[in-house]
Amino acid sequence: MTSYSDSGCVVVHETGEAFTIKQLRRRAYRLMEVLGLRRIRLYDARSSCLTYLADNGVPDHILARWAGHTNVRTTKKWYVKPDVEDLRGAATTWDGLHGSEAEKQA
Repeated sequence: MTSYSDSGCVVVHETGEAFTIKQLRRRAYRLMEVLGLRRIRLYDARSSCLTYLADNGVPDHILARWAGHTNVRTTKKWYVKPDVEDLRGAATTWDGLHGSEAEKQA
C-alpha cells in the first residue's frame, strides 16, 4: 500500500502528489465531457472561478492566495474580470451623476 504524502496542493493523486498540468487538463476535459459541459480552457475556468469568488465577497488577499499569487495586483489584473452586469451598474451610477435622457426631456 502506498502512503499519502501531504503536498499542500488542492488537486492531488490518491498518494497526495500534485497532478502535472497535462494530467490535470486531461482529467478536467474528461469530466467536462461526462457532465455534458462545453469544453473550455482551464485558464478560462480559473479566471471564471476567481471572478465568481471576487463578485461574492471573497477578499482580495484570499483570492491571491487561492490563485497561488504573492501579489494581489497580479490576481486582480489578469484573472478577475467584470461582467456585463457589473458594467450596467456602473452605467446606472453614471446616469445618476448627470441625469438620464428621460429626466432631461421631462
